[in-house]
Amino acid sequence: MSSALESPSKTAILAAGAILWRRPQKGTELEIALIHRPRYNDWSFPKGKVEQGETTIVAAVREVAEETGMTCLLGRHLDRVAYPVPGSRRRKRVDYWAAESIGGEFEPNREVDVLRWVPVSQVLDNISYPIDRRVMRRFMARPVDTKTVLVVRHAKAGRSSRYKGDDTLRPLDKSGELQALALVPQMLAFGATHIHSADRVRCTQTVEPLAHMLDANIRLEPTLSEESYASDPGAGRNRARKIAGKNGIRVICSQGKVIPDLLKWWADQDGVRLPPARNRKASMWVLSLHDGRLVAVDHIDTPLPPKLT
Repeated sequence: MSSALESPSKTAILAAGAILWRRPQKGTELEIALIHRPRYNDWSFPKGKVEQGETTIVAAVREVAEETGMTCLLGRHLDRVAYPVPGSRRRKRVDYWAAESIGGEFEPNREVDVLRWVPVSQVLDNISYPIDRRVMRRFMARPVDTKTVLVVRHAKAGRSSRYKGDDTLRPLDKSGELQALALVPQMLAFGATHIHSADRVRCTQTVEPLAHMLDANIRLEPTLSEESYASDPGAGRNRARKIAGKNGIRVICSQGKVIPDLLKWWADQDGVRLPPARNRKASMWVLSLHDGRLVAVDHIDTPLPPKLT
């Protein structure tokens, strides 16, 4: 997935959607939600335009809810597709995620009159567009029932050279505070439940808004600070994998000299290729694991919404 997921586009109409899945019973075949749009008389996946002030991630969750009535948790990023818009010189750019349905009930609405849950083996024969078949093949190429771990670099905290005092206590600046707030809906879209942070004020402040929203504690992780990781990377790596094995959707907030090395080691261990990334402050890595091993890694460059044209 592109490391500039939320980058603005001067020419594209931004949209987002999901392949919404459920497993009716343990051991049974997955089912995929296909929607019928009477305006186009087609069968496709839920998707729609990104609205002003929201990211593609937030838009994907909203569009699923509006078109299907279902609440969902996002998983791995599947694809970014683009195609011409009839009657316009612009193109529509759609980001798709895998999304697990966790509840809800469909009711016919203005855009969708029928929802069908189709066994995954039959989906390719029941969707209308070749480009949707491409996205579906991406969905089928890797395990779907994955566990998510979110690794976040702390938000902006000014320059260390200008901060007088103990650098472990350096707080977020105004821009960082806005980034921390913007991270909340991003992390909730993936179902964040538990929070871990390097023992630096700028790290804990980055995840404090999420902690307030969840009414959750932030567990300090000394081995994931830059100084501790530099002196004993093995301890930090082992701790990160141990956190990933715990129940719930774990968030780990750390620093710029920890995350790249940690994720490269992890990806090399499990045979996964990392996407290109600048590892900017407040960026987020979405790790998808199956049976304790990485199967996909996605990078979200910024929690801030794109400027729409």
